[in-house]
Amino acid sequence: MSDYSTLDKLLHRVVLGSPALSEMLGDMDGAAAGKSVAPARAPVYVTGLARAGTTVLMRALHGSDQFASLTYADMPMVMAPNLWAKLSRSSRKEGEARERAHGDGVMVDFDAPEALEEVFWRTHCGRDYIRPDGLVPHVPDAETLEAYRTYQARICHRYSRPRYLAKNNNMMLRLLPLARALPEARFLIPVRDPLAQAQSLRSQHARFQDSDAFTRSYMTWLVHHEFGADQRPFLLPGQTAPEGPLDGLDYWLTEWIACYGYLADMIDTARAEGLEALLPVIYERLGSDPAAWPKVAAFAGVDPSADPGFRPATPPESDPQADTDLVARARALYDRLVAQADL
Repeated sequence: MSDYSTLDKLLHRVVLGSPALSEMLGDMDGAAAGKSVAPARAPVYVTGLARAGTTVLMRALHGSDQFASLTYADMPMVMAPNLWAKLSRSSRKEGEARERAHGDGVMVDFDAPEALEEVFWRTHCGRDYIRPDGLVPHVPDAETLEAYRTYQARICHRYSRPRYLAKNNNMMLRLLPLARALPEARFLIPVRDPLAQAQSLRSQHARFQDSDAFTRSYMTWLVHHEFGADQRPFLLPGQTAPEGPLDGLDYWLTEWIACYGYLADMIDTARAEGLEALLPVIYERLGSDPAAWPKVAAFAGVDPSADPGFRPATPPESDPQADTDLVARARALYDRLVAQADL
């Protein structure tokens, strides 16, 4: 954010702050792409709760060179990537990779793929799932699903790749409708040790909660409410919504249980319907089990020969303030997801 000039910030506010303008730009992007846009093939989505290795998993898949994905170079006109590529060609920014604002060692530059596609969903149906107190599941209508297919195709056209890839944690809010509507799609659901993931979420919230006004708006435009100044929980049917102080671990453990309890139920429902499109990916295994990545790669339809560079997971620190009942429930749910990953 420190690299953004006053003009950059103004452009982001104008473009991303208006869903109506974003939708209009999307319509214009079709004309910029031309008539030769082919449908995206076999898309892959990485979705779950933040801080479970979603970025490293997405980058491992992106490294196969099969996928198109939105990058920082597409900001702020993520709804019009082809149009923006033409308009910004002469002023394209270059720069060395830097550690992202999370302070977690992940390096980013303008060509780095990132979780930006939620702008599409906010533009087309934000009122259906974004509430002041949290985010709720929704079922996109046929018109929105068709627009989404077209959007994916335009991104593939922009990057000259046949397949579409997105990291989008909010995808859990429309998981089954998309799995039913996109039979070629595959959904990877990273899962991390609940205590470690809750600790990481709490740490990131502390890091971002005092963000400046532009950073807060930026995260809100991207519907990134998982932590920070505009944190809003996922409000999921059949699950307990988190409450209490956000500097305590119990809030984040309750959020973990709610999200992964909901996702585990969705996996069971999908498989009962004969849909084998949802796979939990156990974070701890990626860095320790040589068979883990080849299984994920085969599920996603990519060559597993390249080393994705997964690192062994750091065991979580014990936390005497964590509610023992919550920890036990989270551990049991983690074991359930491990069993689902092994099927």
